Amino acid sequence: MRHRHLNHSRLTLAAIDDIIARGQWRHWADLRLAIRRDPSILDGIERICVQYVQDPYAQRHHFWMRYAEESRARS
Repeated sequence: MRHRHLNHSRLTLAAIDDIIARGQWRHWADLRLAIRRDPSILDGIERICVQYVQDPYAQRHHFWMRYAEESRARS
């Protein structure tokens, strides 16, 4: 799947949001690897996901928000 806004190597907020909202498992695995290389990506994930906290149907965003929180707690 080619994601919107991914015409370069940087993970912009739009690219992260697209991966979370539309990505498949392998795209999520790639995002996780990118986070391990550059933990500052967690800032972008939290910035995006906080907008979906009140939406009970935004389960993908809830998952990634929790992932970001847990990753920060471990570091």
